[in-house]
Amino acid sequence: MQPTATVLVYSDDSNTREQVRLATGRRPAPDVPVVEFVECATPAAVIKELDKGGIDVCVLDGEAVPMGGMGLSKQIKDEVFEAPPVLLLMGRPQDAWLATWSRAEAAVTLPVDPVEFAQALASLLRTRRLQSA
Repeated sequence: MQPTATVLVYSDDSNTREQVRLATGRRPAPDVPVVEFVECATPAAVIKELDKGGIDVCVLDGEAVPMGGMGLSKQIKDEVFEAPPVLLLMGRPQDAWLATWSRAEAAVTLPVDPVEFAQALASLLRTRRLQSA
């Protein structure tokens, strides 16, 4: 197992980014690596970080401004070679169909529920680990 996993967190709201960090803790589950965060407040910063490589999972805020996480997820899946899995933060559970449209692998609602979020993130990290093995 790799010693760390890198999770990119995109939101224009620093409180949302903090909710993600707190819900994750050092690691979201005992069988996944310790998490390091890369925080981005703009879509351009997300693309720049993805171009560098090394991102294991993207957590994108669907309520972010000026570009929501759903549109950004769709762009990432269309434009980034071997894009990492995406976990969307949605404002309403009724928006789950949009998460499907954006090709996100998982979605949870805001505000972040620590247990639900940690389970979803751990699942994506496990999947990513299997893909890289």
